[in-house]
Amino acid sequence: MSEIEQIFSALGGQFITPADALAEKLRSVRAIVFDWDGVFNDGIKTESGSSSFSEVDSMGTNLLRFGLWLHHGGQLPAAAIITGVTNVLAETLVRREHFHACYSQAKHKVDVLTHFLNQHNLKPQEVAFFFDDALDLSVAEVAGVRIMVRRSANPLFTNYVVKNGLVDYVTGSQSGQFAVREGCELILGLLGQFDTVMAERLRYQPLYDQYYQQRQAVEPTYWTVGKDGPERKFLTVPA
Repeated sequence: MSEIEQIFSALGGQFITPADALAEKLRSVRAIVFDWDGVFNDGIKTESGSSSFSEVDSMGTNLLRFGLWLHHGGQLPAAAIITGVTNVLAETLVRREHFHACYSQAKHKVDVLTHFLNQHNLKPQEVAFFFDDALDLSVAEVAGVRIMVRRSANPLFTNYVVKNGLVDYVTGSQSGQFAVREGCELILGLLGQFDTVMAERLRYQPLYDQYYQQRQAVEPTYWTVGKDGPERKFLTVPA
């Protein structure tokens, strides 16, 4: 067992795909897609219908994007949130961290994923997907790498996902307990990029600054997903 596998197994993480095979799959990842509720938070809503995120997870996404930027020789990975509802704080994170897109009201998420991939000339197997629940399974079925956020309250769902080959790794951290950060560090560790990412972030110049300038130049797009007869429409909404 590798050091990375030992560290994350000790945390309670479950490797459904063996760590070495997962590391190989990760080499092709050029995009990161996140569900929102239950992934960046515990899924509990405020009276306005919003749900929060943490700086711990936000930093995880940034370090992961930097690591993938290094891994692919200075090419910025595409990043998006695809959520089944409208969430102001999801849009806030996308705007602040310069993700490429935020999709709201996405009920059949694989169609939305196709739209996103077409925008960036990518394939499903190039996506790392972070998810937690039933609405996400159409994307988990096609994505190259699937990171599922653990929640003890849904043992039958977890068993279904594992049994049907819809997940590569189940986090040790529970929903609402910084599971995004865990998944981001796992990917960086399996790619052999974590130490490099930390060293370059520490010194800032020149590599992290080059990455950061590219990231900051991204102008996010915001989409709401509607229906018009048998066809779905993707409509931009103001940031």
